[in-house]
Amino acid sequence: MEQQAAMQGGRLTSVRLTEGFLERVEAYDRSGPRLNAVLEVNPQAREIAETLDRERASGGIRGPLHGIPLLLKDNIATADRLHTSAGSLALKDCIAPRDAFLVTRLREAGAVILGKANMTEWANFMTTGMPAGYSSRGGQVKNPYGESLSPGGSSSGSAVAVAAGLCTVAVGTETSGSILSPANWNSVVGVKPTLGLISRSGIVPIAASQDTAGPFARTVADAAILLGAMTGVDAADRATRASRRHARGDYRESLSAKGLEGARLGVPRAVYFERLAAPETPVMDAALRALGNLCAVLVDPADIVTAREVSDFRSDVMLYEFKRDLNRYLEDLGEASPIRSLRELIRFNEARPEEMLRFGQVLLLAAHATNGLRTPTYRRSRAEDLRMSRADGIDQVMKRERLDALVFPGWSGAAIGAKAGYPSVIVPAGYTAEGTPIGLTFLGRAWSEPTLLRLAHAFETATSLRRPPPSVAPGPAGPPL
Repeated sequence: MEQQAAMQGGRLTSVRLTEGFLERVEAYDRSGPRLNAVLEVNPQAREIAETLDRERASGGIRGPLHGIPLLLKDNIATADRLHTSAGSLALKDCIAPRDAFLVTRLREAGAVILGKANMTEWANFMTTGMPAGYSSRGGQVKNPYGESLSPGGSSSGSAVAVAAGLCTVAVGTETSGSILSPANWNSVVGVKPTLGLISRSGIVPIAASQDTAGPFARTVADAAILLGAMTGVDAADRATRASRRHARGDYRESLSAKGLEGARLGVPRAVYFERLAAPETPVMDAALRALGNLCAVLVDPADIVTAREVSDFRSDVMLYEFKRDLNRYLEDLGEASPIRSLRELIRFNEARPEEMLRFGQVLLLAAHATNGLRTPTYRRSRAEDLRMSRADGIDQVMKRERLDALVFPGWSGAAIGAKAGYPSVIVPAGYTAEGTPIGLTFLGRAWSEPTLLRLAHAFETATSLRRPPPSVAPGPAGPPL
């Protein structure tokens, strides 16, 4: 909001803002600490910013994103001079034939697509044991809070870029934890929306039953702005039809500094708080005390009956859906891609083992071995995922305790929320004595984004716990929207 006010007041232009971010990318991503968060910058970014400045000067402003530069995760298609590779050298020269639906929405809102962010290759669905934030195309993303810390996966580049002030906001994607994890590790706000709130068309997939895009920002208000700009019913994605009655164009209307007063929040102690590392426990204890001091009603414990079951169950849903969904995506690329199927991708990797198989391709091979979504194995896994996460899990405890949301330490609730297709908002909750960031996640039932953003905003406003990473200096391009 500060950047928009400065542009509206004539103290800043989109061109200067864009140039400022490009300078920071050069200073901190290409040299300096070499965060390696940005794969490539948009050669047309300055030109786009100039056009939007002229539009503003003539009296036209499209909304709060007008002239604001942002980064997109490298699995989100753009039909411009940027490539869409999912971090893989197999698609390093691929220019998508059309924008992802969410990109169209962002362009309409006046956003400047600054570039593509690095990520864990194939959104961490290539193999087991691959470090979070590593890709054959981009190398290893680094956490600005400390090189020994994980940058989180798989939307690591997007989160690191926001944390380090290489952009104001960025877009990531999540199948299970890929927004919440990097937001946690990089002390930024992340929103994993309800499945269907944001279109999946034009996004390199893993599993249609869980995939979604979502925003990263340094404040809840900025995340709310970006979330609203990406919503919309897409004829190419049937899941978005249900959003017609629920989506909002501006989620800032939900925000209130007193948003926690009277809210009933469940604390799922079993499994989720039990697994806290010793240095993290005082941070979470302080966060829960803060919620109580802000007049929230803490139901503690509010255990999820299926918590251990969800954690232990080996679901095959993603393996089966990945094969179907990736084959459809690659085939749709047509002449834009030299790789047209999962089989061809596996062969490409096998022909270049030193570059492509540093950590293997166990998951690609396992997915390729599956034989369709009509098999009993897939149907059982999907039914069990829904039972444990929804009916016998989140729905049961929220109804029993009359909860507005559940609160989780860090990103520990990511899997159960992802399987249910339910939304989560994570907000910085503090740091361990060693300086490791940790977030607090608010999780609710489908379409509860307004409530979750309200709760997270109230916590953020009252605590102001986020601090910038020590490896980068605050710059003129750094204030919030």
